[in-house]
Amino acid sequence: MGTATDLKRRADLRDYLAAERTFLAWVRTGLALMGFGFVVARFGLFVQQLEVFQRALPASSSGFSLWFGTALIAVGVVVNLSSAWRHVRLVRELDQGAPSCSRSLTQAVATAAFLALVGLAMAIYLVSVRNTTNLHSAERKEPTMAVATNKGIIDVPTTHSVEQTVEKLNSVLQSKGVTLFAFIDHSGEAEKVGMKMRPTKLLIFGSPKAGTPLMLAAPSIAIDLPLKILVWEDGAGKVWISYNSPEYVRERHDLPPDLLANIAVVETLAAKAAE
Repeated sequence: MGTATDLKRRADLRDYLAAERTFLAWVRTGLALMGFGFVVARFGLFVQQLEVFQRALPASSSGFSLWFGTALIAVGVVVNLSSAWRHVRLVRELDQGAPSCSRSLTQAVATAAFLALVGLAMAIYLVSVRNTTNLHSAERKEPTMAVATNKGIIDVPTTHSVEQTVEKLNSVLQSKGVTLFAFIDHSGEAEKVGMKMRPTKLLIFGSPKAGTPLMLAAPSIAIDLPLKILVWEDGAGKVWISYNSPEYVRERHDLPPDLLANIAVVETLAAKAAE
């Protein structure tokens, strides 16, 4: 009788095959998690290189994608180990002829919930990256202030003509008590020798009170003083106000940071002339 009972309770071959199919499905899930985690971790580097290529943003670190990817890989490893342990336990129960019972849903539910949270976090991250990129792209398109890619020159657009801009600059200089040392009409000089040139005028101005401390701190800055503003018209008829970037001049001559204000006045003058 005991032998007949053991034979009755012994698991069927289909039970073993079903357990093996379940185990292999969890193995595939774990491998998929690890593979997807690797892709997510590398995605941050892709975004970083894309930002540099488009010059939309300064080069940044790989950000949260590295942590998301590492977490997915870790979960994939845990899923594989857990599924192996569950499979071994189930086969032993089948070998012992244990009565069938409902299996725990903890592993499946926990994995699904974790993936949902990671997916939500990645969606938020991608939206934030896109919004930041669009913001910087709009800033690049906005006709405000642009630093040239070399030479440290800042170009400010204005809706006034060259003559009107020069007049405004003269008025601003007078109102602030800044001395106009020289005015050079490059286009006018070109016309005198029978050559055509779009309106191009240079104003050289400054204040000994502001310039002397600069030259005492760094004598080489005398080559860039007095300050200069160039008003010129491009080939499309647009008028620009150009000047040396104060920060560029400071770094070029290794000026103390506290003296930057002595040359930064050029930015204020250019902004008022462009209004």
